[in-house]
Amino acid sequence: MPPDSPAAIHAPLFQDLVAGLDATRRHVILDLGAASTAMLALLGRSRCHVEIADLAHFGGIDNLNRAEPGPALAEAAESVLPNRMTGDAIDFVFCWDLPNYLTLDAVSGLMGAIRRRARPGALAHALIFYADRDMKEHPGRFVPTADGELIDRSAPGPTLAAPRYSPEDLGKSMGGFMIDRARLLSNGMQEFLFRLGS
Repeated sequence: MPPDSPAAIHAPLFQDLVAGLDATRRHVILDLGAASTAMLALLGRSRCHVEIADLAHFGGIDNLNRAEPGPALAEAAESVLPNRMTGDAIDFVFCWDLPNYLTLDAVSGLMGAIRRRARPGALAHALIFYADRDMKEHPGRFVPTADGELIDRSAPGPTLAAPRYSPEDLGKSMGGFMIDRARLLSNGMQEFLFRLGS
């Protein structure tokens, strides 16, 4: 591996989530990141319908952060989500590191819109900057490896201050998704699984 290659992240909650996909039933997955061949191949081992939002590349982050809380934010949140291709409720949400790039109001608005499309008990996975004070200027592009780990394939670039949201702040801002499990990863990020209550 070249010395400048990104290090793989062992993300046990991500691994547990993917390993727990029931091959006997269909799952609806909302991916807030960009489409990834490796991710689609991994999910393709089960019966999955994947909806891609790609918030980082189509102005979704800016639209959410600029919207005033209330009807304007609710409308912005609906506008950044994929058009429904199925009437089935969402089972899983891959947030990746995108919450770090949103205000807490924007996180709340986005997850509230997702809640309205999700089934009770739906799970949302997120990676939150915790130990490091800085993060890349733009969200990562996380793809799974053959070993089930994650690699950030985004290009290097400038950094900015990470908000370093606390579990308490996140718990209040996830639109009804409550912290189910959390793990501190070797790269200093905190990995979360949030579960939507009934």
